[in-house]
Amino acid sequence: MAAYGFAHLRDRRHHPDVLEYLERIQDTLDPFHGRFVIHGPPAEVVEGDWRGSMVLIEFPGLPEARAWYGSPAYQEILRLRTDHIVGDLLLIEGVGPDYDPRQRAAKLRAEAQAAAGAATA
Repeated sequence: MAAYGFAHLRDRRHHPDVLEYLERIQDTLDPFHGRFVIHGPPAEVVEGDWRGSMVLIEFPGLPEARAWYGSPAYQEILRLRTDHIVGDLLLIEGVGPDYDPRQRAAKLRAEAQAAAGAATA
């Protein structure tokens, strides 16, 4: 199942180190079959308050995403970004093509009912 590296980048700066990071990142992704799905610019905000930009990188699975992030090649360039851009990075597994949010709701409802029952017992 596909997994993603999701970054919310705030306070972006076009420092020369960041430009070098951009020039080098694809070579760190290729061995893990990572590809950019979203790479800024700022999104059109239709609800809430969103400051910054978003990056979404797709991997074949969570093992590949973890291996990419921990790879010596990526670790070598990581500070080029983190020293100049404030942000958060998450590795997260996606949902499959048969995902049904109603099943998720049923599971959450059952968990809530079980927790409420345990609290009153």
